[in-house]
Amino acid sequence: MLSLPRVRLAQLPTPVEALPRLSDYLGGPRLSVKRDDQTGLVFGGNKTRKLELLVADAQLKNARTLITAGAVQSNHCRQTAAAAARYGFDCILVLAGETPHEYTGNLFLDYLLGSELVWTSREKREQVLRETFNQAVNSGRNPYLIPYGGSNPVGAAAYALAIKELIDQHELPDWIVFASSSGGTQAGLVIGSRLFDYGGHILGISIDETSHTLSRRVAQLATDTAEKLGEKIKFSEDDVEVVDDYLGDGYGVMGSGEREAIELFARYEGLLLDPVYTGRAAAGMIDLIRKDLFPKESRVLFWHTGGAPALFASQYQVELQRK
Repeated sequence: MLSLPRVRLAQLPTPVEALPRLSDYLGGPRLSVKRDDQTGLVFGGNKTRKLELLVADAQLKNARTLITAGAVQSNHCRQTAAAAARYGFDCILVLAGETPHEYTGNLFLDYLLGSELVWTSREKREQVLRETFNQAVNSGRNPYLIPYGGSNPVGAAAYALAIKELIDQHELPDWIVFASSSGGTQAGLVIGSRLFDYGGHILGISIDETSHTLSRRVAQLATDTAEKLGEKIKFSEDDVEVVDDYLGDGYGVMGSGEREAIELFARYEGLLLDPVYTGRAAAGMIDLIRKDLFPKESRVLFWHTGGAPALFASQYQVELQRK
């Protein structure tokens, strides 16, 4: 497999920990967690792995400014801002949402890390991202464009390597369950499972897309990423496992499932989930356990993609404070 240039941002390998109390409470398969919330870059998260490759690529292209986009409480934007600070890049974040009255959670960290903020709507996010990039080009700032979620072939390749890391830890779960949205993490895991002969299930819990849309996106990105790695493998939608039953009222809108998952992980295992990604993915996993999707003798690994700072800006916290 072709190796890609890489900088060192993450504390790897991230640990795998058993979840015995939560497993007993749910009465299902034996659960464990892959702690990518501990990658170490300003509260960690899965994007740090991707940024190791993306920042190295930006350096090769002599870039001086990293530009990316996300929601107001984007974990990806927070980690991109931290990577820019670590390696001396300017950073411009295009954030989709209304400008808040106060900066909390990830948004406060974006400010603290010195990023420049550009505000837009979710509908115009990609248009404004491209316009911001072009303005930076015209201003001589030598920008490097990182797509939403860091989900391009360079970024996704990091999670192909993460499967090798998991295997080297002598962890071979029957199922890997995680939050899937922009598709880069899942595309990398799908490629890694093929390249390194992992025979278990790679199950993405969709955060904001139908299974058809997301599986098609992941299959194409996996195919493109494999080519980037020097492998001629064509993936189809049938190679991608996605569940879209937990979209609720939309992206970032918490429901009872997310609340229960956050509280169960906190109270039974001392682990924090975020209200948008890991909270929704864990809620899906818990419901699937109750529906007996996973055989009780199987081993299920929850890949924790991080995001705890968003807890401190969530409507859930506001509701608790009003009680």
